[in-house]
Order: sequence, then structure tokens, then C-alpha cells
Amino acid sequence: EAGGEAGGEAGGEAGGELWWINQAFYLGWILGSWWVGRLVRMRAFHMVELAARAERLERARDAHTRAVLAEERTRIAREMHDVVAHRVSVMTVHATAGRRVIARSPERARQTLVEIEETVRQAVAEMRRIVDVLREPDGEGDGGEAAGRDPQPGLSGLGELVRQIRETGTPVELVAEGVPVNLPPGLELTLYRVVQESLTNVLKHAGRDAPATVSVRYGLRAVEVAVTDEGGAKGGGAPPP
Repeated sequence: EAGGEAGGEAGGEAGGELWWINQAFYLGWILGSWWVGRLVRMRAFHMVELAARAERLERARDAHTRAVLAEERTRIAREMHDVVAHRVSVMTVHATAGRRVIARSPERARQTLVEIEETVRQAVAEMRRIVDVLREPDGEGDGGEAAGRDPQPGLSGLGELVRQIRETGTPVELVAEGVPVNLPPGLELTLYRVVQESLTNVLKHAGRDAPATVSVRYGLRAVEVAVTDEGGAKGGGAPPP
């Protein structure tokens, strides 16, 4: 009997230990399955979030591209307006002067036609430069063509601009103060266009005989550009239509 009881106790302990092992195995399997499912779900959520983020970035990039293109179109339209308005105003003044002197001074009328031709050539060259920028947005292309392209005008070109206005009969004086400094090309182009548009308005509204002054003042942290005229046409110097 003693031997039977000892055998029963040993069998019970072995059975209880096996039961706990089975329970632990099943519990571990359930926990492992749950963890794997959680990882798969988290990965799926992560992929969805990445797709949504990529879509948002693409929309933002497209919006930025459209804004940049709109700004570039506005800048090009403004520059084309400045070029065409200025050159046409100069040609109109030359043509008016030539018509008035053609009877009594054919040589002077001939010189006026030469000046009109040169103005047209300059206008075509500037418009071609703008069109070239549209064709090569990254500034790349044929090296020879790019090397031969005229640079954008800047403050150093104000002397030539003033000379062209003087040829129309308008007394213009260029005054520079301070030490010239190197400015970004975009800023120099903007300042040049401001002076060009102002002188165009002088031709249109003040007349050919109205004295004008272009002043450029270089400071430590700023560059001031001003165009002033005495206003009002005198005698035969009526503004062009």
C-alpha cells in the first residue's frame, strides 16, 4: 500500500507539471500570435501614413511649382513691358523728330532713322534674351550660345541708357555718389528697370525738352536710385502720343 501511495503521488506531480507546461506553451503561442498580428497591423498603418504623407508632399510641391511659375510669368511679363515700352517710346520720339526735320534737314532725318534702327535692334536683342531664358529654365544648353548671350543690364548700364535718352533730345544727367558695390544680378536688374521705366515716363509725360536727373547713391547698407525731372513740355518738345 505504501508503494502504491508513493507511485500515485509521483504520477500526480508529473501530471501537474505537464499541465503547466502545456498551459505555458499555449499561452506563449497566443501571445506570440497576438504580437505578430500587432506588428503586421502597425506596419499596415505605417504604410498608409507614408502613402498619405507622400501625397501631401506631392500636393505641396505642385502648389509650390505653380506659385513659382506664376511669379516667373509675372516677372517676365513685367520685364517685357519695360523693354517694349521704353524702346517704343524712344522710337516714337525719334520718329517725331525725324518727321519734323525731314524737309529742312534730310541728313538729320537720316540720322534719326539710323537711331531708330539701332533702337529696334536693341529691343529685339533684349526680347531674344528673355525668350532664351524661357527656353532654358535651368540655364543649361549649348555652351557657345550661352557664352555669346548678352548679360542682363545693371547699374553699369545706366550710362548707356542715359546716352540713348539724350539722343532723343532730352537733357538727362547721371549723378553717382559713393563707392560702387557689387550687388546681386537680380537687384541690379530691378534698379535698372526702375530707372528705365522712369525715363520712359519722362519721355511720355514731361516732353523731350524737360531736363531730368538720374542719381545713384551708394551707402553702407543701401543703394538709393532716384529719377527727377522739371516736368512740362517746352516749345516744340511735346511728349509723344
